[in-house]
Amino acid sequence: MSGQDDSGAVLHYRALENLYASAPINALFPSRLAIMGSGTAQIEFEVDERVFHAAGAAHGTIYFKMLDDAAFYAANSLVSDRFLLTTGFNLHFTAPVRSGKVVAHGRWISGKRRVFVAEANLVDAQGEEIGRGTGTFMRSRIALSGLPGYAVPSE
Repeated sequence: MSGQDDSGAVLHYRALENLYASAPINALFPSRLAIMGSGTAQIEFEVDERVFHAAGAAHGTIYFKMLDDAAFYAANSLVSDRFLLTTGFNLHFTAPVRSGKVVAHGRWISGKRRVFVAEANLVDAQGEEIGRGTGTFMRSRIALSGLPGYAVPSE
């Protein structure tokens, strides 16, 4: 990839990070997205009692949201013109989490035209896996450039 291509890709990654930060849902689930390269994404967030179920650990909603988002943005890092849509997601809970920093690592697996497959795993502050999932994502008719949150930062 040439320097120009790399520069364009990095601008796309930063614009996707802006898009993520602009989503109203993230006011309810404070978190931070970082796209480090093509086909990868990472989301960090803090778990506390605000997201607990009745038995005192993080509700599955948190697992799904962070795993889906990490896999989604890993896939969308490969697509610079269209917003992808989640068409399916398979989730596995491997351990409960009660508090602390949790990180979702997303990785693109396959597909580059219409349908993309990506996976993500969730690790707690001790580095132990607490969940994993695989999703399918499809190109939509929604242009990224038409979304107010998709702001390509000026150099």
